[in-house]
Order: sequence, then C-alpha cells, then structure tokens
Amino acid sequence: MEERLFAGKVDAPAKGFTHGGKFHSDDVFATAFLRMLNPDIEIQRGYDVPEDFDGIVYDIGRGAFDHHQEDKEIRENGCPYAAFGLIWREYGTQCVGEEEAAKFDEKFVQPLDESDNTGCSNTLASIIANFNPSWDSEDSYDDCFWEAVDFAQVILEKHFAAVAGICRAKAVVHEAMAKSEGEILVLPCYAPWKGEVIDSGYKMVVYPSNRGGYSIQGVPVERGSNELLCEMPEEWRGKDASELPQISGIPTLRFCHASGFLAAADSFEGAIQAAKIALQNK
Repeated sequence: MEERLFAGKVDAPAKGFTHGGKFHSDDVFATAFLRMLNPDIEIQRGYDVPEDFDGIVYDIGRGAFDHHQEDKEIRENGCPYAAFGLIWREYGTQCVGEEEAAKFDEKFVQPLDESDNTGCSNTLASIIANFNPSWDSEDSYDDCFWEAVDFAQVILEKHFAAVAGICRAKAVVHEAMAKSEGEILVLPCYAPWKGEVIDSGYKMVVYPSNRGGYSIQGVPVERGSNELLCEMPEEWRGKDASELPQISGIPTLRFCHASGFLAAADSFEGAIQAAKIALQNK
C-alpha cells in the first residue's frame, strides 16, 4: 500500500489552482496531498482562475472541488465537505484502498472539513491557521502557505507510513498466532497487534521491548476500549523495581504500570510467568 502513494500510481493532475491570501487547513492539506500524489505538480494561488487553466481547481472557482456555493455537498452523516474532503473523496481510495480511505475521512478529514465550514474548534486547524502572517507582519502569504503545506505533508506522510506499517504487521501477528497456544500470544518482535488480536481468544501478549527485556500487555475487550480481558495484579501496580521481585515472586519483573495494563520483565521466562499469574488472578 505504501508504494501506491508514489507518483505515477494515481492519475494525478499536473497543475493546480487554489485561492490566494489567507489560507485554512482544507486548502493546505489538499495541496499537501496533491503534492504527494504528484511531487512535480505546479500549483498556483490567486483570486481569479485563468480562463484557459487546464489543471485541478480547488477551494475556489465554484467547481467540483469548491465548497463555498449554496448547493455545497454534504456527507450522509451531515458533515459538509470542504476542499480537502472533496479531493480525498476523488483520490483517497486509489491510494490506500476503500476501507482505509473511509477511516481516514472519518477520523482525520471530516473534523477539518467541519471546522472549515462551521468555524468549530479544531486543534490541527488552529495550528495551520497560525502559519498565516500576523496582521502587522510583512511576511508573504504565499511563503507562509508553502511553509504550512510542508508541515501538513509531513503529517500525512507519517500517517500513511504508520498505516503501511500496520498492514505489514498483520503477517507477523498472524504467524505468531499460528504458533501460540492458550491465552498468551508471543510475538517475535514488537508489531502493532491490537487490530488482529482483539476477539481472537488471546488475553495477554508478550513481546520484546524496545527498552530491553520483554513487555506483557493485556488485550482490550473490544476495539476502542480501555477495558482489558486481563490486567496485572493489583499488588504489583506502580511498585518500584526493587520491590516487584519480592511482591510478585518473579526475579526479573522490573515494572508494572499503575493502571495495570502493562508490565515488563528482564527475561522471557519472567514475562511468561507474569502473564500466567495475571491470568490466574483473573
């Protein structure tokens, strides 16, 4: 999926035109996304679209990618489209597939579109707005716009890289699930696992920690929930590393989060023992 974001994988426009002056999150993220689709795209900013312009026009011009007209498009859930949402609807599925495109629209694009259309508070939209020159600044709006686009593009690139990583992790997790019996899943390395492990029957996951040793983590009851199928024993939680071995009976146990969702041991054997004790207590 990651490679599909590269130039040439989507029928992306070679030219773009959007409005000049003050900018918002919708035209900034729309521009960043278009530039990801085609790094060579030539984008102009202005107040009047040239009559002979042969590229994509967005957030201006009353065309398919403008949302300022009276008959602007609204999603089925009532969230109105802004420029970013309209462009994402056009190209997003080609980049990341239908399922991920819908998720990204719901979680990321819609809040920005709603903020642009209604003025409701949104942290990311406010951050982008702060890239505009202040009222008494001599900075160029165009220069500030491209600075904001660079920032937005980093956010998008990091997001899609993370999504691609989750896709790669599925194979690792499924292979580990095929080898792990009982209620404890053992991973050969850390990999995003929750999407595949929830509802699988496993209650605890053990994996090498990037801080050394091994982590032991409870599996959530359902997606989006903080409730776990199995938590660490109450008497372990938040205790110092010097106390844990005696309290737990596990010589290598060195950490247990105060909320009980995570513990860590210096050895694999200690991690498995901790998971088994947690399951027995449950």
